[in-house]
Amino acid sequence: MNRQKSFENQAPSLYLVATPIGNLEEITFRAINVLKEVDYIGAEDTRNTIKLLNHYDIKTKLISHHEHNLSQSIPKLINLLLEGNDIALVSDAGYPAISDPGYELVKAAIENNINVIPVSGANACLDALVVSGIAPQPFLFYGFLDHQDKKKRKELEKLKNYRETIVFYESPHRISKTLKLMQDILGDRHIALCREITKKHEEIIRGKISEIISITAELKGEMVIVVSGNNDNDEVNLSPEILITEVDNYVNKGMSVKDAIKEVSKLRKVNKNELYALYHSQND
Repeated sequence: MNRQKSFENQAPSLYLVATPIGNLEEITFRAINVLKEVDYIGAEDTRNTIKLLNHYDIKTKLISHHEHNLSQSIPKLINLLLEGNDIALVSDAGYPAISDPGYELVKAAIENNINVIPVSGANACLDALVVSGIAPQPFLFYGFLDHQDKKKRKELEKLKNYRETIVFYESPHRISKTLKLMQDILGDRHIALCREITKKHEEIIRGKISEIISITAELKGEMVIVVSGNNDNDEVNLSPEILITEVDNYVNKGMSVKDAIKEVSKLRKVNKNELYALYHSQND
């Protein structure tokens, strides 16, 4: 067990600071103060982060931390923390560790008894979810699907029986192909396609997948897709294979097997002990 009382110990702290996702005004006073007061800032792209720091006259030293230098940057940042330095971690936009680098550093910090402290702010997933007009809870945040169509198809096949609203991220040059695969595999569901969130050209497009596909060629900017869950049939066939796949999906997102089984049994209203036995009978 790891019990952290964030502000009642003398341990150094790693702050996970949410940054604006488009509009530079969408940052909290606390986030600005933390970025000013820490000893270092770990940044996904220092060229992007420096623009934010300059805007708020923040002089803190930047250290590069991105998916291609994790083996070098994690030991460096952990050593600085263990020396007593406080560090803020930021991504290019939104929360670090959510479809961005961060999880590996957080895990290493926890293993070294370093405080890991969240600093709230903008989040594209939640912004899109609350304006979508689609049931906001329960929901599943999936993030980016695989870039390869074959793998993307397999991912969607695993998700097609989920009753929860599902939130995806997608880039403009893949949005048309992704929506076509969704229509083919998930059916012509209600979705909300949200782009340029918080920016001048923010747009929320609500409708059936078939309607929105027709205009994707003209759309630009990073996108969030909110997809309604599978509610066509209250008697969705929850086969053992589907239940095991759902547990695996949660495990792949970082959840322990025990917690994943507990979550699936609660959502699917199946006996937890029976699901536990089923899962381990297939994986032993």
